[in-house]
Amino acid sequence: MNSTLRKDYQGNRQQPVTVIAIVTALCLLGDSMLYIVLPIYWKEAGLTALWEVGLLLSINRFVRLPITPLIGLLYRKLPLRVGLAFAVLLASVTTVGYGVLNGFAAWLVLRCLWGIAWSFLRMGSYLTVIRYSDDSNRGHLMGRFNGISRLGSLVGMLAGGILVPFTGMDAVSVAFGLFMLAGLPYVALHITGTTDRTANGGYDSHQQKDRGNHLRENVWTKPVMKIIATGLLLFLIQTVLTSTLSLLIETHYAQPMMLIGMIVTSTMLSGVLQAVRWAWEPFLASLFGRWSDGVKGRLPLFRMSLIVSAAGYALIPWQLPVYVWCAAILFVMAASTAITTLLDALASDAARLSSVIAVMTAFSVAADLGSAIGPMLTYLILNLPHGIMYTYMGSAVVLVVLAIWHRSNAQLVNEAAQKNLGPFEKSQ
Repeated sequence: MNSTLRKDYQGNRQQPVTVIAIVTALCLLGDSMLYIVLPIYWKEAGLTALWEVGLLLSINRFVRLPITPLIGLLYRKLPLRVGLAFAVLLASVTTVGYGVLNGFAAWLVLRCLWGIAWSFLRMGSYLTVIRYSDDSNRGHLMGRFNGISRLGSLVGMLAGGILVPFTGMDAVSVAFGLFMLAGLPYVALHITGTTDRTANGGYDSHQQKDRGNHLRENVWTKPVMKIIATGLLLFLIQTVLTSTLSLLIETHYAQPMMLIGMIVTSTMLSGVLQAVRWAWEPFLASLFGRWSDGVKGRLPLFRMSLIVSAAGYALIPWQLPVYVWCAAILFVMAASTAITTLLDALASDAARLSSVIAVMTAFSVAADLGSAIGPMLTYLILNLPHGIMYTYMGSAVVLVVLAIWHRSNAQLVNEAAQKNLGPFEKSQ
């Protein structure tokens, strides 16, 4: 009986995470498609220069920098159901807009609106995972959310890479935008109307009062700041691959090639490679998260993932045999799955032990800043001689440095997690 009750309890706590993950997956369709098709079909969108592609892939993240703190405050009062419904509607409108509007100015507005929609989605999901998890399952639930939500990227990238060459970007964008509206019934039926104060990770009133009194001196500890800085750098580096993969294939393997008995174009190969990652996300992300919930903690696995990713980035800019090159890409993507899940879980650990809203807002802003700088900086460097080589070799060096940097505080963070003590408790 106790076992049955425990399973029911765990299932009830997983349901809000699963629902928000499904809604997020639907809303990611259009944005994920753009990373595959826009670097190749930018003229079809009415753009006039390649630098406009880099800016459009970045501007939604720059918009999130000032918006995310405001949305974090809104979720203290705003029911989660309202925030998510607004995000779904806005994501649908912007994606349909990709298909009906042309020109740089119109697309700039659309990408800014998408940035607002994504901020509502991501902050709501972070807060929900923290609320419905504890030290024994936080990594697993974060991996579950990441894995399911990225199925939207799987469909967006795969369908975009395959369909756009035949039907055009306009038709695919309108279809994706209308399909996103299917997320509204999920929100209406399964998300409660409670605010963050009661349903998204708030502490009891006594703890909240104490933490508020000691926020300034105890929240921004060295481990917290290290996680925030790491988030900025890692999200920057991860956008390098997603925003340049199509261009890399077009440069190294411009002619249609025969793979596994099929003729594959550059856009198709790019779509398939990036879609493979999102196909394994529901399994690998959850697996990595569950492993990190074990007695050894998250940092050893996190550091190993950084080293594996660095090795892959060092191989990518070279024109290797196509099967070897694709294998390097897949290794990097597997390591990225682990890095994203573990970094989110580490940030959630730090937030749960100090101030949920403050830490997760700062982490989200840092991640957005890195993601915003990434595509634009990458396309600026690509204009230099051997720009691709500089970009990927530099990324590999940064990943190795981060792995070494996190060795210094591994013991401190693990001891704090095992004792379930946050900065406030340790100061007493």
